[in-house]
Amino acid sequence: MDNPLRYQMTEYDCGPTSMLNAVSYLFRRDEIPPELTRNIMLYCLDCFGEDGSTGRRGTSRMAMMFLSNWLNGYGETGHLAVSSRYLSGREVNFSQNGPLRDALRRGGAAVVRLDLEGWHYVLLTRIEGGDVYLFDPYYHEGPFDNAALRVTDEHPCSYNRIVPVHYFEREEISVYSLGPFDTREAILLFNTDTELTEDKTVEYFI
Repeated sequence: MDNPLRYQMTEYDCGPTSMLNAVSYLFRRDEIPPELTRNIMLYCLDCFGEDGSTGRRGTSRMAMMFLSNWLNGYGETGHLAVSSRYLSGREVNFSQNGPLRDALRRGGAAVVRLDLEGWHYVLLTRIEGGDVYLFDPYYHEGPFDNAALRVTDEHPCSYNRIVPVHYFEREEISVYSLGPFDTREAILLFNTDTELTEDKTVEYFI
């Protein structure tokens, strides 16, 4: 919460960058153990390029599932108040009572796989009305041609894009769409000390 979120360094590290951004968004810098940063980088960039080069196809869905499970287990050890849940397929949607929308309403974050001229990971941090607020680690200079996709640099600790919800829900491959249900995935993350729950606050019901 006191760190500006980061942009990816290469064409391929959107997965680990978005997971690191999720942790930076949910926790203060002095709360984050260096072990967490090391392991996020260690478990990602596991796909090989056509020439056999490590990492040149980015991060696999299996690696993201493993990382989500590792983070959840790490939280259970008491080293950091983090919890994580991996979603796939038809679970990944913005229905009113679905887990993705619920996580954002309760102060959590979500790393999702979507299309941006190829499969790409971004961090979702908020949903309000018909818009999703997200941090896309792929640096984009200037506005999109489509005015519905808003770019901002005024909130570096939380989001740099505002995208209408219906863009995500499309099943065809198109910018910021989640795509066909059988390819969808999301990792939900929470700071369990700040997560809004039924026990902690009446806001959970609103």
